[in-house]
Amino acid sequence: MSDDELKAAVNEALRGVIDPEIGLDVVELGLVYDVEVKDGAVRIELTMTTPACPMGEQIVADAETRVHRVPGVGEVEIRLVWDPPWDPSRMSEKAKDVLGWETRSAR
Repeated sequence: MSDDELKAAVNEALRGVIDPEIGLDVVELGLVYDVEVKDGAVRIELTMTTPACPMGEQIVADAETRVHRVPGVGEVEIRLVWDPPWDPSRMSEKAKDVLGWETRSAR
């Protein structure tokens, strides 16, 4: 599997990581800032909606577990980052719709 194919599989695995307080996955919420794949090694930059997120450790652990299950993945490094700070504009339109948030295009 190429690095690009593996990256796509990792991103799909991250869609299974649900923020238990919000009920949406970390990809739709815009919490995944970066995914790098090189020769099976995966590096992910992930954030939370707030540094005080009580589910942060659980979300990171779930992400690591799910990514390790992807065939072809070797080493997994997940970095929790705070810069730039997360804001609702990072959410997908689907997430905004599910949460009942008005989008700019709907105004």
